[in-house]
Amino acid sequence: MDAFAALGDPVRAALSERGFTTPTEPQRRAIPPVADGRDALVIAPTGTGKTETAMLPVFSSLAETRPAGLGALYVTPLRALNRDMRERLEWWGEYLDLDVQVRHGDTSDYQRSKQADDPPDVLVTTPETLQAMLTGEKLRKALSDVRHVVVDEVHELAASKRGAQLTVGLERVRALAGDFQRVGLSATVGDPEEVGKFLTGDRGCEIVEVDAGTNVEFTVTTPEVTEADERLAGELATDPEIASHVRAIRDIVRENESTLVFVNTRQTAEALGSRFKTLEEPIGVHHGSLSKQARIEVEDAFKAGELDGLVCTSSMELGIDVGRVDHVVQYNSPREVARLLQRVGRAGHRRGETSHGTVVTDHPDDTLEALAIARRAIAGDVESAGIHHASLDVVANQTVGLLMDFGEVDIRNAHDLLTAAYPFRDLPEEQFRAVIEELSGNRLLWLDEERDVIEKSGGTWQYFYANLSMIPDEETYEVYDISSRRQIGTLDERFVVNFAAPGETFIQRGEMWRINDIDDDESEVNVAPIEDPAGEVPSWTGQEIPVPRAVASEVGEMRGVAEPQFAGGASRDSVAREFANRYPTDVHTAAGGLEGVERHVEAGHPMPTDGRVVVEGRGRSITLNAAFGHEVNRTLGRLLSALIGQRTGSSVGMEADPYRVELEVPAKVDPGTVIEVLEGTDPAHVEALLELALKHSDTLKFTLAHVAAKFGALKRYQGSGRFGADRLMAALEGTPVFDEAVREVFHTQLAVDETADLLASIQSGEVELVAARDRTPLGTGGQSSGRELLVPENADASVIETIKDRIMDDRVILLCVHCREWDHTTKVRRVRDQPECPECGSTRIAALNPWADEVVSAVRADEKDDEQEKLTRKAFRSSNLVQAHGKRAVVALAARGVGPHNAARIIAKLREDEDDFYRDILAQERQYARTQSFWD
Repeated sequence: MDAFAALGDPVRAALSERGFTTPTEPQRRAIPPVADGRDALVIAPTGTGKTETAMLPVFSSLAETRPAGLGALYVTPLRALNRDMRERLEWWGEYLDLDVQVRHGDTSDYQRSKQADDPPDVLVTTPETLQAMLTGEKLRKALSDVRHVVVDEVHELAASKRGAQLTVGLERVRALAGDFQRVGLSATVGDPEEVGKFLTGDRGCEIVEVDAGTNVEFTVTTPEVTEADERLAGELATDPEIASHVRAIRDIVRENESTLVFVNTRQTAEALGSRFKTLEEPIGVHHGSLSKQARIEVEDAFKAGELDGLVCTSSMELGIDVGRVDHVVQYNSPREVARLLQRVGRAGHRRGETSHGTVVTDHPDDTLEALAIARRAIAGDVESAGIHHASLDVVANQTVGLLMDFGEVDIRNAHDLLTAAYPFRDLPEEQFRAVIEELSGNRLLWLDEERDVIEKSGGTWQYFYANLSMIPDEETYEVYDISSRRQIGTLDERFVVNFAAPGETFIQRGEMWRINDIDDDESEVNVAPIEDPAGEVPSWTGQEIPVPRAVASEVGEMRGVAEPQFAGGASRDSVAREFANRYPTDVHTAAGGLEGVERHVEAGHPMPTDGRVVVEGRGRSITLNAAFGHEVNRTLGRLLSALIGQRTGSSVGMEADPYRVELEVPAKVDPGTVIEVLEGTDPAHVEALLELALKHSDTLKFTLAHVAAKFGALKRYQGSGRFGADRLMAALEGTPVFDEAVREVFHTQLAVDETADLLASIQSGEVELVAARDRTPLGTGGQSSGRELLVPENADASVIETIKDRIMDDRVILLCVHCREWDHTTKVRRVRDQPECPECGSTRIAALNPWADEVVSAVRADEKDDEQEKLTRKAFRSSNLVQAHGKRAVVALAARGVGPHNAARIIAKLREDEDDFYRDILAQERQYARTQSFWD
């Protein structure tokens, strides 16, 4: 009651009317300092009244002062949260005679105009809409009255460029309104002091933290396969293991009134949703690639009790109001502690109620990882936010924003305002001036060097309104049901380019669809519904959630604990019982997680742990067993692939997961080579070596294109779109655009400092580095664990037929490498069983991709450079295959991502069924799609 005593009489009267008798823990601790006008960061579990914690003191202040303009801004990262917040705050506004409104991208022009003429007392908005508001004359006047800003889900913004942009936006509001109170809200923050500085510009912040781990209960389980699951597997056209997962989740949903089932990818959401649809279970699907209408429909149906469960991705993580949630299921490891707490925190919204969550796992890595995360969540060991410091594209964006505010700005004053925002506090003035010169070159502003000011130019206005958001502009294709012309969702451009073709099938909204046609001009995919349990799930290119080093290292530590017990003859169940005492799980689940560890010990291999790296290999495949998480392993993999590639003159394929780095290497490279490189690379050179290696990567090219767009630089290089990345990179190297693209890749995907430290630890002997004599159970464990378990491994007859038809209709270049005079482009179906050259009669015919003109030129060149030599060797390997295997080789080589090496491997397999040949091609195409971004 003491907390409520800090509020004014009108608000206390409203509390009585609303039935608030006792403050929750965060309200008890945070309302007094917030009511006192102090900046605050409130960290507390979902459902503990954080919104009221921040807004009751704000309402109290507004009811007393009655500002002429906008008194308070409530900033949320999602439009859907805007709707929820307005509904939640409107009652208080009506009772206190305060106007609460929402403004975002979908707000009508009429409503915007009304808000400008007669500003509400409280405006709920998004970071991007705040950017637009700062440029309007009437709204700038309204913003000059702002006294309070509440930022919801502040952890989500702190980790993104949207958040970095918002911090400068708040400094622009401060330039209008003077100092105002800032309150941040979040359910999970790993580094509260840092996020507090992010929120306030390092001006001091009251941190109120209610430990989320004390209010949650977790169970980690791997379902046992039963006879009923064997029968269910037949009904679902899948294997019994997957059927057991579906059954276990279905049973949890049935046991509760309302359950959210979180998954990590949209593919899994669609695949799992389709299984429940087959079983006619009242369980919907919700993710960001569904249309807004489809999302609202399932939200409303769940809220009304028409659906008992909702399979969802992070789209449901941030507290969209779907009514009461009794239980949360997390399917597969949540990958991060913060994610598990955020998701399970959605369950149990009654005061003081414990949130219950079940993590369903499906393979040993997944299980041990989930156990580590659950233990760390209970202990409150949450990951840091990962603030983007000095992101130069945000500097560019906000410099143009300042010109929209003022028309003309002194450069030093602009630098002062930018560096008042915490992510830019260390931005050197010299670097800021380099950004200004780049913007001037792109005609987004005028630079008056004599007066040391910048001014609006003809391109300022157009650029600013095209770049209100820092979210990258990626093209999406809208998916329409041709029978009803209703939009059912969207597909990523990369999926459409790589996989989609008329006749192919995929799952969306839990239903099967067959592609009728693709309209590239309108960016539309027209589909028809089918009843078929197999097919390709849309492979959206949303980044995989990275497992942090601390979590992966705990998995390594678990292996280290179990190893001596297994070596001493202990049974798996007895070791599992010890783990079940330490972690929130049962003996069966713990035993499943330890299966690979036991087999590894039985085979007599050295155990990869948090203090030991084990290198193994056979043939052209080498695995580095390293329990250091996604980012360190990805960094190690890039470093090794670059240095080994430099040694051998050949490209090296790389794929990384949290526990291993898999390399596909040239002949004569063995585990000893990898050990030599790790022991001989100076840790101080890691950053420079990686920057060199990145110049050849698709990852940097893809990032560079998006950063260049945010600098307004792309229009200078028209024509250098998807196929002009090399030209764009050459043009921008040495500019702030290139520097920012490198910084972003380093920040979001790599862990340079941690990897350098790991190398130093290996070289000092602190971390042991050993070679295994052969492939090991743990080293090969990742090859099966990464697959999409819910997609049938064997494609059915209709899918095989689709692949055959597609390859037969693909074009190939046939090139005679004997006379080098003849080449011919044709469809695969028109190629003879044994192609031969009409000029010289030779059967040494290479089959090449239709865009491989540079290979043809290389083969015909009299004098060749290194690159041309490499292309010529590729053509000769292709011709050897075609000479030996005829049209079968042409078919294999025409598949996506299948070069001569993989084509030879596919052709060499003995098969009873011709369809298996196409299944192997499909498997290789899927593998290429997964690893494409790692290949030079």
